[in-house]
Amino acid sequence: MVQKQERRPRGRPRAYDPEEALGQAMGAFWDAGYAATSLDDLSAATGMNRPSLYAAFGDKQAIYLKAIERYRAGPALRDALAGGTLREALSRAYRAALSVYLAGDRAQRGCFVIGTAATEAVTNPIVRAEVATVLREVDKAYEDRLRQAQAAGELHADADPASLARIASAVLHSLAVRARAGERRRALEALADKGVELICGPDARPSRARRRRP
Repeated sequence: MVQKQERRPRGRPRAYDPEEALGQAMGAFWDAGYAATSLDDLSAATGMNRPSLYAAFGDKQAIYLKAIERYRAGPALRDALAGGTLREALSRAYRAALSVYLAGDRAQRGCFVIGTAATEAVTNPIVRAEVATVLREVDKAYEDRLRQAQAAGELHADADPASLARIASAVLHSLAVRARAGERRRALEALADKGVELICGPDARPSRARRRRP
C-alpha cells in the first residue's frame, strides 16, 4: 500500500498584507502623480517585485484604480457631517479633510483624487469616470446634510440644497488644491470658515473680542 502523501500548496505563501501594500502604492501615487509613478516606484514602495504586483493587483492602472477606491472608502465625509448643527457639521468636515490634506512626508499632499486624477482624466476615460463618481458622491453627502438642516429650520425654505452642496464641495476642493500648494493651516481654516459662513449665513454669536467684560 502506498502511503498517501500530504498535499502542500504550490508556491510560497504571500508574505505581505494586501491592504498595507495597496496603502503604500497609494502613497507613491499621491506623492508623484499617476504618470510619474513607475512600476519600479511601486515595487520599491510596496517591497513587492513586478510579478507579485501583477498577481496581487494587476497592471499599473488597475493598482491606481484600486487606490482610488480605497481612498473613497477612507475619509468618511458623511460621518464627519453627522450630528450637531449644520454650521458645526460643515466646520467639522472641513477640518477633518484638512487633517488628511496637510499630511505627507515630503510635503502637504492635498486630496488624493483631486491631486492625482484630474490630469489623467483628460486622456483616460476610466479615470475620468472615477473622478466624476467621486465628485457626485461628495456633492450628494453635502446635499443630504443640507436638506436635513433645511427640514430642521436651519436653512431658509427657499434655499437650494443642491446648489449649496456644490458650493460646499467647491470649498473642499479649493482646500485640497491650496493645501497641495503649501498654504498654511491657519489660512486654510479661515477659508473653510468663510465657506461655512457663505452657506449658513453670518454667525449671530458675538466673537470673544467683541464680548464685553463685566
